[in-house]
Amino acid sequence: MGEEIDKTHFAAADFASFAARLRRETDILRGWFADGTLCDGEYRWGFELEAWLLDHGFHPSPVNAEFLATLGDADVVPELSRFNVELNTRPLDFAPHALSQGRAALEALWRRCNACAHGMDTRLVMIGSLPTIRDADLSLANISPLKRYYALNHELLKRNRGRPLDIDIGGREHLATRRADVMLESAATSFQLHFQVPVSLAHLYYNASQVVSAPLVAAAANSPLLFDHLLWEETRIPLFEQSIAGATGAAARRPRVSFGDGFLVDSLMECFDDNLADYPVLLPILFDDDERALRHLRLHNGTLWRWNRPLVGFDGERPHVRIEHRPLPAGPSFVDLFANAAVYLGAVHEWVQAERLPTLDAASARANFYAAARDGLDAELVHDGRREAASRWLLETLLPDADAGLARLGLAAAERDRYLGVVAARVASGRTGAAWQRATYLSGGRDGLGLMAAYCAHQASGAPVHEWPLEGVRG
Repeated sequence: MGEEIDKTHFAAADFASFAARLRRETDILRGWFADGTLCDGEYRWGFELEAWLLDHGFHPSPVNAEFLATLGDADVVPELSRFNVELNTRPLDFAPHALSQGRAALEALWRRCNACAHGMDTRLVMIGSLPTIRDADLSLANISPLKRYYALNHELLKRNRGRPLDIDIGGREHLATRRADVMLESAATSFQLHFQVPVSLAHLYYNASQVVSAPLVAAAANSPLLFDHLLWEETRIPLFEQSIAGATGAAARRPRVSFGDGFLVDSLMECFDDNLADYPVLLPILFDDDERALRHLRLHNGTLWRWNRPLVGFDGERPHVRIEHRPLPAGPSFVDLFANAAVYLGAVHEWVQAERLPTLDAASARANFYAAARDGLDAELVHDGRREAASRWLLETLLPDADAGLARLGLAAAERDRYLGVVAARVASGRTGAAWQRATYLSGGRDGLGLMAAYCAHQASGAPVHEWPLEGVRG
């Protein structure tokens, strides 16, 4: 989905041609899984950060085209709306201070971006869902002026037979609204982790990613508010799923945004076989590249938003596979982002290498995920034959597992202690980004603007969210 296209409407012949190429490329990839073409020994990691452009009133500032043109950095790209951008850095090797190296690279890019934004009388902010967003901000007038986004909107609505998309989220409060387009998707921004792993073990890393998603979302939640409604701790999860719900009509067997239905058995290839069998083509863009570039397979996979999504990459001499971990919100601080990354990378690596994935079935992993997104650290989760609070799983089991996994990956003890200690303090205090936002919002008389003023000031301080005070908001 990251490349521009040359048209926004398609004929039946386009879909037929794309489907034929998709079948051939799926056969090629299946052969690569079998014959050793795919890299089977290297571990690397990376990330993407989606950010908001805000004006001085803490409302969305739809100027990403001008911002990107002024910035002129290929690592910063547009998102669906004119008020979002995505920041990328180069893939990283694992080293004693890998997390701090990744953080330094992202912070340096962030400083360049904010210097550019300040010159345009705007600012960058990282937050999962924006408390100050208004319905008027989410009109098609604010869609990024790229044909791929117009095509995405058109095709998703076509699959919903022109009917509006219904958003119905019941949490602490209840929000029901109706949309005539997919722009509500842009109200949810994330910090996405990429973990390149050996192909022979990739299905195990995928399964481990599914299991860790629930407790990690509980600890990382930063999206409690939308349209002045207190909803889920991580409202991004139901918001994103429902804003793309037009893709789940009668022609599709499964929703295009989902946690998934089960664990993999033998190979990550099972996901790509499912892509071909169960998901109609959404954007039939035809490429003239060699089929071994897998352009059609990769584009089709890019229109399926699993919360843990398998990817095929071509950065090195041999193609590789990696897991894209998508449930984490943007923010609250940079140290919080990389503390969350430490838990993810360390825990899944330890579980696979030690051959001790927590015991639970796929249905329980799925139920855990939505419970954690809804209730945060208060969620009761199932694992290893028992039900316990997410906070207890994190403190007693998950963080020690993550420490062991990061040690296997070569991270220094001080590095492990620094970042895992942030999550431990956050969980012990109960002060996630979502908890801080909710308490500040209510103590300030439901003042969303005051909340954002305090949030932006604390984010700029660099302190982790568990150290943020609750004062400073007036009703």
